[in-house]
Amino acid sequence: MKAGVIGYPIQHSKSPVIHQYWLDKHKINGSYQSIEIKPENLEVKIRELVNQGYNGFNVTIPHKENIFKICDEVNEAAKKIGAVNTVVIKDKKLFGTNTDAFGFIQNIKSCQPIDFSKKKALILGAGGASRAIIFGLLEEGVQEIILTNRTIEKAEKLKQLNPQKIKIINWEEKENFLNQVDLLINTTSLGMKDQNPLTINLENLSSKALVTDIVYNPLMTSLLTQAKDRGNPIVTGIGMLLHQARPAFEAWTGIMPEVTKDLEQKVLL
Repeated sequence: MKAGVIGYPIQHSKSPVIHQYWLDKHKINGSYQSIEIKPENLEVKIRELVNQGYNGFNVTIPHKENIFKICDEVNEAAKKIGAVNTVVIKDKKLFGTNTDAFGFIQNIKSCQPIDFSKKKALILGAGGASRAIIFGLLEEGVQEIILTNRTIEKAEKLKQLNPQKIKIINWEEKENFLNQVDLLINTTSLGMKDQNPLTINLENLSSKALVTDIVYNPLMTSLLTQAKDRGNPIVTGIGMLLHQARPAFEAWTGIMPEVTKDLEQKVLL
């Protein structure tokens, strides 16, 4: 098995740690490497990977959208999310998919038993991660999504995923809608190490509402700390990263791996 992750820059990626852990655990003779590719060299370098016998690769910033035109086929999830994060190479053809929605949903389900069809969600942020999460929630049949972003135009674009279920509100109004939701989801980089903090007062949020943050550095963001202190169930962001890697590993090896505490600790080191 020969795979890797492509991006520019790529040194920050945790994917090699994750996949090497599973290769070792399942005693698979294989390798998984970080492969730095500049945007202008993308197509040429991808063809080199194909010719070198790679089974596939993960895709990170800034290639998630540009990889579309190189793939021979792209599945429905990737089309709707607007990004490819996993490629399978078969008979020298490239098949693109996106596993971020799977990663988000599985992370929550592995921590909390939940029926999304009975839930309303408030999502902070309207970037690529938000789009994947909205797609995942819609697939699970969520009742309503209230979406807010500092730039309202970006949120309006995401509303097209399901105009009937997605409601846009101004960023300044977000605290006024907390009493209407069962899920609070931060998809922004606010609260991440070296980023500005996420400022939000959870006073109006039900103590039963689930709070999750896709940021995992730090693992306990200020949002999660505030939620935990007031008794809300919380889900950290590291699980989304780990669970989104599982379908890729399965596509290349035929084995669907498990997420363990041991793996989580290795990734967080």
